[in-house]
Amino acid sequence: MIRHRRTKLIATLGPASMEDATVAALANAGADVFRINMSHSSHELMRQRVEQIRKIEKWVNRPIGILADLQGPKLRVGRFGDGSVELKNGASFRLDAEETPGDARRVHLPHPEILQSVEVGHRLLIDDGKLCLRVRDKGEGFIDTAVEVGGLISDRKGVSLPDTVIPVGALTDKDRADLDAVLAAGVDWIALSFVQRPEDVAEVRKVSRGRALVMAKIEKPQAIERLEEILEISDALMVARGDLGVEMPLEVVPGLQKRITRLARRYGKPVVVATQMLESMIHSPAPTRAEVSDVATAVFEGADAVMLSAESASGKFPLEAVSTMSRIAEQVERDSNYMIIIEGQRTEPEPTGADAIAAAARTVAETLDLKAIVAWTASGATALRIARERPYTPIVMLTTSERTARRMQLVWGINPMIGSDPTHTADMVRIGTAAARACGLAQLGQRIIMVAGVPFGTPGATNMLRIAFVSSDTQ
Repeated sequence: MIRHRRTKLIATLGPASMEDATVAALANAGADVFRINMSHSSHELMRQRVEQIRKIEKWVNRPIGILADLQGPKLRVGRFGDGSVELKNGASFRLDAEETPGDARRVHLPHPEILQSVEVGHRLLIDDGKLCLRVRDKGEGFIDTAVEVGGLISDRKGVSLPDTVIPVGALTDKDRADLDAVLAAGVDWIALSFVQRPEDVAEVRKVSRGRALVMAKIEKPQAIERLEEILEISDALMVARGDLGVEMPLEVVPGLQKRITRLARRYGKPVVVATQMLESMIHSPAPTRAEVSDVATAVFEGADAVMLSAESASGKFPLEAVSTMSRIAEQVERDSNYMIIIEGQRTEPEPTGADAIAAAARTVAETLDLKAIVAWTASGATALRIARERPYTPIVMLTTSERTARRMQLVWGINPMIGSDPTHTADMVRIGTAAARACGLAQLGQRIIMVAGVPFGTPGATNMLRIAFVSSDTQ
């Protein structure tokens, strides 16, 4: 039931992974969480996907997490009379509120919030940063720009504003409808796109009311400026390197990835590294050496999960992409430098009883060479604290909640199992050792350590460690 790696793998579903057999194969090949991209999914298709994943979950006999990724505000220019124009370097170009088709001098910008918010000197990046316009002047209903990097601009190309804080939330009307739909369908995680401020995350949390955990996608410079505030209110972060690399210089993105990953680890919250990890496998059955190194870097940094997008959603080789990413993670975690790097980034536990217990569990397990850390948890908080320690010893999480088991599939090192709460200490030993044996982590005569709260079944009461031998009478 468990993986032979600690780093989790998220696979996006799409046209290339529609059939039940394909989704089951992806789960068996290494996918721990499936992502549904609401930019390309109707509510009906989303519901079908959730039902499909729950069916596959029973087939593979393993909890599977579901991540619904909201589209977020898509800012685009209007249309051109001839479909496209060529903008020359140094030329003047206006974006305005007029709805008439554009030409080489101007185009409609159907976003009054941009016209109001940009300031002289701000940049507008068009078509994923292929064109760059610099604001020279603005007035009522228009902004005048100078073309710094020219090229072909065509209908409805995207606009990014790396220097401008847009005074609107990250949720559009479509996102609000999508959010209600995915919560009703029972997804486990919500990914929020284009977060600028902690208030964006708070808005989603207010709607979700704990029905799903909220992941903030870090893809805008404004989010970097308020990263710790955003992290404090989020349940997890995603390093969304695609848009981050458009709005910020490409050469700073690797450093930001490390900074975000380490900060999330310090806070004990999951962090996902995403975008173009095995991009060439959309069309090729094998990745490039650079892509393998990219995935390995994220694993060495201790990221909780790495994610595939188009590779598994619309590529020609979805199964190969998942298998390849899983093998890379497994090999990195076998490397002699892996735990040295992980240990070097370990931070001091928070001054709480639960964090002290989690740190002690790791220390005892590694000192005594125990075979597993078995943790009982209702919400997943205890397992999260143990995972924050990044122990060398495998973690088995026991919970009575299917929802908790599915959510924790995103988290580094956690092997969730669904079972009953113990009623007394002997019962705890019996269930815990049986779980470690069922996972293949411990054999007869070996020892494990158990973490629980007394009274049993009380949320937030993590207060006990117990070392136990695996014996035949504890089955």
